[in-house]
Amino acid sequence: MKTIEKASHFAHDTVDKIAGMANQSAEAIDEKTGQLKNAEQRLMNDCHQYIRDNPVMSLGIAAAAGFMLSRLLSGR
Repeated sequence: MKTIEKASHFAHDTVDKIAGMANQSAEAIDEKTGQLKNAEQRLMNDCHQYIRDNPVMSLGIAAAAGFMLSRLLSGR
């Protein structure tokens, strides 16, 4: 009987440890997700500001990028 109780106790402890590690992992992922969202927002704000400050250059960059994409995707 004591062997079964020991095995049961060991199994419960193991499950508790795994649940704790999973919780820590989820919290770390949530934190990184927040950091990535903040970085994305800063990048978008920087891009918007660059476009407002340099509209002609931005149009030229967009046209060049579109031309390059069309050449790459055309396959010819």
